[in-house]
Amino acid sequence: MDLFYKSTRDSKVRVTASQAILKGLSEEGGLFVPETIPSLDVSLRKLAGMTYQETAYAVMRRFLTDFTKAELQECIAKAYDSKFDLPQIAPLVKAEGAYYLELFHGATIAFKDMALSILPHLMTASAKKNQVKEEIVILTATSGDTGKAALAGFADVPGTRIIVFYPKDGVSSIQEKQMVTQKGDNTFVVGIRGNFDDAQSGVKAIFGDAAFKEELAGKGFRFSSANSINIGRLVPQIVYYVYAYARLLGDGEIAENEPINVVVPTGNFGNILAAYYAKQMGLPIRKLICASNDNKVLYDFFRTGCYDRNREFLLTTSPSMDILISSNLERLIYQTADQDDETDRRLMKELAKNGRYEITPAMEARLGDFYGGYADQKEAAAAIRELYEAVGYVIDTHTAVASCVYGKYKKETGDTTKTVIASTASPFKFTGSVMDAMGEALEGMDDFQLADRLSRLSGMQVPKAVEELRGARVLHDTVVNVDEMKQTVRAFLGTGN
Repeated sequence: MDLFYKSTRDSKVRVTASQAILKGLSEEGGLFVPETIPSLDVSLRKLAGMTYQETAYAVMRRFLTDFTKAELQECIAKAYDSKFDLPQIAPLVKAEGAYYLELFHGATIAFKDMALSILPHLMTASAKKNQVKEEIVILTATSGDTGKAALAGFADVPGTRIIVFYPKDGVSSIQEKQMVTQKGDNTFVVGIRGNFDDAQSGVKAIFGDAAFKEELAGKGFRFSSANSINIGRLVPQIVYYVYAYARLLGDGEIAENEPINVVVPTGNFGNILAAYYAKQMGLPIRKLICASNDNKVLYDFFRTGCYDRNREFLLTTSPSMDILISSNLERLIYQTADQDDETDRRLMKELAKNGRYEITPAMEARLGDFYGGYADQKEAAAAIRELYEAVGYVIDTHTAVASCVYGKYKKETGDTTKTVIASTASPFKFTGSVMDAMGEALEGMDDFQLADRLSRLSGMQVPKAVEELRGARVLHDTVVNVDEMKQTVRAFLGTGN
């Protein structure tokens, strides 16, 4: 049966999966959601014997129904190949009573690789399927990891260009260097004077500018997105939760149909939304534990039913979570509003106008799958140190937020359900903060000296993605104000004024 997608802000919009991937965002600013969440049609026991690639096909075929088997399998084969440093793609590591799902074994050592390795292939297949003649311009805002993963995925892909905006002083030095050294004639990286929310709002404004889109269409360009608002990003993320459960079952860690909990360090809400969709598909997940850092806008939402971004924006040691507008939450809001587009439009309008909205008690009652928690920077640092001292396992600053929140959850609830923690980045991506948390002296050491030191302490090899940055030349040095973003796009595309 074909599965179609509709917009959270206009339920009359109805498109195929490939059309949703190409558009990224609906015309009126809504996010595409499946009309229904399909069920897994493969038994958990059978999934336990599958490779990552086979699992990906079993899950994604249920959502991307207008792709042929050959098209989808080709996309999967091109995405999940030797660019990942382990054949398992996403291994599980048991440490101190939890299972860490390592999502950082791809080309950019962060979980964004899991979806952004396949998005360019889904995008080009979608363009061909829909007879798209224009050049696709990927326009993306990043809080650190999406940018590099998208750049790596789309670099030199025929028929595409990619423009990434990032907060100039809001990412780690490794994250920035990964982006500004990116090769590829079709890539463009721009720092903005502002924070991630400024960058994200600027990109959304460009997507919503009908006149600008018409102007560029006349010159042979069409916009799409590589952010997690694109369902071509979201659907591949569902896969690794299914794969994690199957691995636990196959390894004898859980019994068939035994429920697990999932903990996700969360900023833009896409990663934990994918886990929610996995649960809706029938995966036995008991509780979705949403872990926030000091900015804790999602923690407050799950505790009060009020989403309020009117607060100080804090730059933390977990920069990919330094977000006050969690775009993917809109998909959950739409779901809890019984897929009522009028309610969603009203709440999103309130957020845009007043920076806040409040859901009804009935909507709040439908959030029972979720638990909101947060950890501040000191608590996250302590989680890194304690885990390292206990078992020698090193986690990054974002995973540390999740690990700490899980500890608080267990203490508060007494829940002993076996739990998977999404480990979203390699500790080598945030060496300064990780080493500081471990109590190591940092003075006078650059990122690469820190990486070498961390390698000696942990016994882990310095990832190839970090080694390749040694001596890499800066190729992108543009920095602009937020109100200059549109003109910057014009300049890169060579379309003039």
